[in-house]
Amino acid sequence: MRMLKLLVVLILAGLIGLAGYAYFGDMAPTRQEVSTPLQLDTPAAEQPAEAAGD
Repeated sequence: MRMLKLLVVLILAGLIGLAGYAYFGDMAPTRQEVSTPLQLDTPAAEQPAEAAGD
């Protein structure tokens, strides 16, 4: 019976510790700027694509 109480106390302490780490731990994401060049005046976008079977 003593071992069962010890096991329950250890499991509860572990769960409380895990919840505390998840709540108070430093889990902020690292931020960085991402930029992608965008070309809007492409001539291929204006012409319809030809069918492959022609």
